[in-house]
Amino acid sequence: MTKARLLSNLSIAVNALLANKMRSALTALGIIFGVAAVIAMLAIGNGAQQEILEQIRLVGVNNIVIKPVLEQTEGDLEENTGKVEQPKRFSRGLDMADAQSIRKFVPTVLQVSPELIYETDVIRAGIRRSSRIVGVEPSYFEITNLALKEGGHFTEEQLYKGQGVCIIGASIRKKFFTNEDAVGNYIKVGNHWLQVVGILQETLVSEKAIENLGIRDYNMDIYAPIKTVLGRYINRASVLGGSSDNTFFVNGGMVSFGGEEEGDGKKKAPKNYHQLDRLVVQVKESEAVTATTEVILRMLKRRHNEVVDFEITIPEQLLKQQQRTKDIFNIVLGAIAGISLLVGGIGIMNIMLASVLERTREIGTRRALGATQQDVISQFMFEAVLISLSGGFIGIVLGVSMAYGIELFTDIQTIISPLSILLSFGVSAAIGLIFGITPARKAALQNPIESLRYE
Repeated sequence: MTKARLLSNLSIAVNALLANKMRSALTALGIIFGVAAVIAMLAIGNGAQQEILEQIRLVGVNNIVIKPVLEQTEGDLEENTGKVEQPKRFSRGLDMADAQSIRKFVPTVLQVSPELIYETDVIRAGIRRSSRIVGVEPSYFEITNLALKEGGHFTEEQLYKGQGVCIIGASIRKKFFTNEDAVGNYIKVGNHWLQVVGILQETLVSEKAIENLGIRDYNMDIYAPIKTVLGRYINRASVLGGSSDNTFFVNGGMVSFGGEEEGDGKKKAPKNYHQLDRLVVQVKESEAVTATTEVILRMLKRRHNEVVDFEITIPEQLLKQQQRTKDIFNIVLGAIAGISLLVGGIGIMNIMLASVLERTREIGTRRALGATQQDVISQFMFEAVLISLSGGFIGIVLGVSMAYGIELFTDIQTIISPLSILLSFGVSAAIGLIFGITPARKAALQNPIESLRYE
């Protein structure tokens, strides 16, 4: 078929569609909403995937998080003696010795990051604000992927001598050092003045990440060597460290004076005797995370005298489960969108079949004037493809608008990829071709003479 004949058949198809604008628009509705749904669902899926990747980056890769748990014990009054039954086992809590043991004896561990968090006030130039000082080691910044914007990390001397230095978050820098350089200056954290040696790059943490994963707002934290925090602020495992609880260590063993008693004779929940607030263990290989977790669990139970006063979580596994849930959700929504495209294609085929029946005399006239079967097929194929392409174009515009609207009004992150737009447009064209074949062949195979006689 020559180019001129193709253009002529295309012109006839366009004129036929323009002559029935309402029917053509209604026929395209299925494609419009199907394409829009596909683009919007893919945008939601891409946004969810990006959010998961950002959360994985914040919690680190192959991490095991160990947090202390205050053992909840109550002493019951015995009926005869009136004495309070005391717990049989004691634990010194999660401490630096645990971190050193894990680092030394577990071969699959890459690095260990102990953390001690202390709520306090920050004061400078007449400005006061509540904040946190976090005692860390250098491995903390590697595990959490926190990069420096200015200054440098702690030196060996600052780390191991517990000197009064700190690294501040981006929001602390904006709040207290608006018109001057922060590096080299001092800031009062609690009762101690610390010299700023570095400033972290701003880290964007969503509220969902903070809620689901326990991630702090790193921009508002002040980081100091863990020995600085243990020596100057709080060391729950040491009498000299200013511990406010009733638990002390004597010759490596724990002596507990017990908690305060309530009026009914039952004891209150024990105060915090753990030295550390968090211990993050990074494993060398992903495949070894589960086995390493089991080894650490057994080790800590032995070290804590079989008292399970800690909990172990694997953030990456939680994120993978969350990702799988979202993937299933997106697959279901994508399937629904695909079904709407299929229904739209069936609608095109039904309308085109009705159009063939309605235009039987027209087809007979064209055949009598010299049009071939191929001309008739191409005419009806052009009509089906034009309906699906125009519906696909409108659907893309609607789908992009829906994605932006979802992000604007529901606070759900959406990312529109060019691939999803090309895929949707290609699918709409394919639907026009596939579902237009049957009506086109039916029109072409009609007998010209019988078509001219059709009433």
